[in-house]
Amino acid sequence: MIDYYRDFFERHQWLEDGLSWTVVQPLNEEITVDDLLRRLNGGLAPEQRVMEYPREEAGEENRPVLLVSKGEGTWGFLELAYGFGLSDRVLTALSAESRVWMVTWHFNGGYTILHAASGEIRARMRNFLFAQYAVEEGDPTVLAGFRTMLDGLDPEDYSGKRSAAFAFIEAATGLGFESDWPDVVDVPVVILDNPGA
Repeated sequence: MIDYYRDFFERHQWLEDGLSWTVVQPLNEEITVDDLLRRLNGGLAPEQRVMEYPREEAGEENRPVLLVSKGEGTWGFLELAYGFGLSDRVLTALSAESRVWMVTWHFNGGYTILHAASGEIRARMRNFLFAQYAVEEGDPTVLAGFRTMLDGLDPEDYSGKRSAAFAFIEAATGLGFESDWPDVVDVPVVILDNPGA
C-alpha cells in the first residue's frame, strides 16, 4: 500500500507541498455528513458550491476548500490549498461519537498524524518525516503500526514516509482514494469559514 501512495504522490507532486486529509468514522448511524461539516466549520453550515477546477481555484480562496469522499460508514475530507490541519477543538468535536484520523503537512513542515476518539485526541506524532525530531503524545499503542512502517523505510525516504501515513490511515479506516481524485473537475466542494473555531 505504501507503493500505491508513493506512485500517487509522484503523480500529484503538488500535494507534497501541503495537504490535510481527515477521515471520520461515525459510531452513531444518525451522524450525517452535514453534521460533520458543521463540526468542521465551527458549528456553522459551510458554503458548498461546484468548482470547475478545484485544484486551481482552491488557491484563490482565503479559506480551506475540501473535497469530500465517502466510504462504507466513513467520510474523508481532503483540504486542497493550505495543508494546515484542523484545530484540536475541531478535532475533538469531530470525534464525539466518532473515530478520527488526520495527516497533515504544509510548506513550513508540520508533518503530523493523529487519532482522536470519544471527544479527545488519543495519539499524535509531530514531525514524523524526520525521526530525530519526531514528538509523540498520547497512547503509544495507537500509532505503533505507523512507527513500524517508518522504521522499515530509509531515513531519507521522505516520499515513502508521507505515503506510509496514508497507507496507515487507509489500513485503519478502509478509506483511501483513487489516484485521479485530486484532479477532478466540475465537482462539489466545501469551503470552510471558521476551521479554527
